[in-house]
Parts: sequence; C-alpha cells; structure tokens
Amino acid sequence: MVTIGKKVKNFSCPATGDKIISLEDLSGKKIVLYFYPKDSTPGCTTEGQGFRDAKTKFARQNTVILGVSRDSMKRHENFKNKQNFNFDLLSDEDESLCKQFDVIKLKKLYGKEYMGIERSTFLIDEKAVLIKEWRGVKVKDHVAEVLAACKTA
Repeated sequence: MVTIGKKVKNFSCPATGDKIISLEDLSGKKIVLYFYPKDSTPGCTTEGQGFRDAKTKFARQNTVILGVSRDSMKRHENFKNKQNFNFDLLSDEDESLCKQFDVIKLKKLYGKEYMGIERSTFLIDEKAVLIKEWRGVKVKDHVAEVLAACKTA
C-alpha cells in the first residue's frame, strides 16, 4: 500500500484514447489520481464533471488529472465522450492499481455486501511521491479541496 511521503511504485494502465499511461510518463508533473466506483453513475458523473470543469485550473498548477475504475475501456470511452471529459480514464480491470492504493473495500447496497472501489483521491508530486490522500470522498466541494492542495504542494 502507498503511504504519504513515500514514492509511488510505477504503474501502467490502459487509458482512453487507445493509450497506455504509466507513472514514469508523467514525471515532472503533479498527478491527481482519483478512484471512483462505476462509469455513468450519478456520483461518479458529478465528480468527473467537476474535474473536467476545473481542468484548466489544475493545468496551471502543472497537474494532470486521471480517473480510475474497474470498468472496461469500451465503457470508459463511452463515459468520457458522453461527458466531454478532457482528461484520461484508466481501466483497472485486474484491480492492480486499486490494490496498490488500497481502495477496494467492503461496501453495502440494498442490504447486500460486495467488494467495490471506495471513492478516493491521491495527489502525487512531480517526483512520484504521494503527498496527500482523501478516502471515503464526498463529491460536493471535493474538486475545490484537491485544487487547493495542488496550489500549496
């Protein structure tokens, strides 16, 4: 598991736009890596729209935004296109990145228990060191919090 103040182990994931994105590729930039449960659900859509709308402000802070879920690339492409997201979504179908950041948690929905992604965001600095994390994220005001952290990092 990644801990604050420690270097993040390199990762490589399929991304929208028929790309493979790795941590090494983003050296010299801050990274907002946000994990969300499922494409095209209300909370995940709202969160993505918030990051989309603030992308220019993040770019001014030398920060790249990446969304991560276990959805397939096909679902990611549809979600990204429908919402006009201006950042890439990473597909983590094998949960390797989810496990690296320890975001798979026991969840309950309508009385049923299942293992799913806990909405979480991680801020990684230009040298691939984890500098801040948000777990159990509530969507309202979250993007503004993350942007404020980027400005002081």
